[in-house]
Amino acid sequence: MPAPRPGKKVRGSSSGRPIMAALDLLGRRWALRVLWVLRDGPLTFRAVRDACDGVSPTVLNARLAELREAGLLESTEQGYALTPIGRELGAALAPLTKWAERWGRS
Repeated sequence: MPAPRPGKKVRGSSSGRPIMAALDLLGRRWALRVLWVLRDGPLTFRAVRDACDGVSPTVLNARLAELREAGLLESTEQGYALTPIGRELGAALAPLTKWAERWGRS
């Protein structure tokens, strides 16, 4: 399945709004986990798979391909790495992380 793109129909929405495409992409199994494990730098496929205990190689390959197609990841000599827009996404999710921690304590 191709990566969701702004301006195109996505799961749950025919509007093509960028937020809906982003939520579709990030809501796919293992997508956020893959982005999370790459936050500190590039990792090989094997290292990403080990960090995502339980993900099948088929699903991991699909997520990596979708995240690359969406421009959030790139393949480097050191392995998979976040692109600048991928790192920006991590920063954008920081307030959600703080909210979730407060929610978890309540």
